[in-house]
Amino acid sequence: MSRVAIIPKKTLSVLRLKVRHKGRPFPSSAMPCEACSWTPERQNRCRYHSHVKLFYGVSDRGVWSLGSQFILKERSSNPPNFEASNIRFLKEKTSIPVPIIVEDWEEDHNRYFMLTKRIHGESLDAAWPTLSTADRERVAKQTAECLLQLRKLHSPQMQSVDGQPIYSAFLFPNGYGLPHGPLSSDDELWREMAKSLETVPEKARQRLRERMPSASPYTYTHGDLTSVNIIVKEGNLVGILDWEASGYFPVWWEFTCAGIGLGEEDFEWKSLLRKHMPDYTAAREFWLDFYALRKYPKLDQRGEQLMQELLED
Repeated sequence: MSRVAIIPKKTLSVLRLKVRHKGRPFPSSAMPCEACSWTPERQNRCRYHSHVKLFYGVSDRGVWSLGSQFILKERSSNPPNFEASNIRFLKEKTSIPVPIIVEDWEEDHNRYFMLTKRIHGESLDAAWPTLSTADRERVAKQTAECLLQLRKLHSPQMQSVDGQPIYSAFLFPNGYGLPHGPLSSDDELWREMAKSLETVPEKARQRLRERMPSASPYTYTHGDLTSVNIIVKEGNLVGILDWEASGYFPVWWEFTCAGIGLGEEDFEWKSLLRKHMPDYTAAREFWLDFYALRKYPKLDQRGEQLMQELLED
């Protein structure tokens, strides 16, 4: 009896590509684009040059430029995915320059889309090398003025604007993308934070808890003021992006996470921004201690010194 080979779909797709390329495997430079499925050969056979560009991608999401007027974000529907709710909330409550939502919707296969009008300008990280000291200072002050509007927005719980949990890999480093809350007290906040300190001796955990500043009033917080999320034009702030995980956090959290620099220029930007924000240096030092202990027993110098202090009689 002859045997029939079952060819996996993935293998079959590769074979079809070989046929289309005259029986020879595609060189890597000729493989179809993962985003649009076109090959360089197909592109060369027509005069069409797309003005739809994929310009940013990370994890399960991508951001497309649609001509000069619109931006399309595609990502999974999984939380945190509160950007549309947050932007609409901010449009109602503040004068902060945020994107204008044209439409947002969900589709099958757990996909979410949000179409917004483009904020014309360039990201601060791209503009930073060409900005003067005065320009940088002005953008920092303008951003801090926007944040003052957020300081007036409070909630009885630490939660998203829709009453959903909050998310932060830095405040809750026990796992990326895990929900926390809503939380109603310092004790509840600490209980969630301390999940990343389970290997730390109880005495050290308790003494660190005693150093934690009060989280109230629970204040609306952007939480990711990295320079790629700041849009500038002619040396002025024209937009703040990426509100998907924003919500009501401890009153000290905006200042604290503005101390987390993603590269030298971003750290320089955030250091300048913090100069114009309400000062929560003590809270930031507490968080730095907390974050250092999360790797116990493999501690860095800060963690080792802190552990000695916490375990002293």
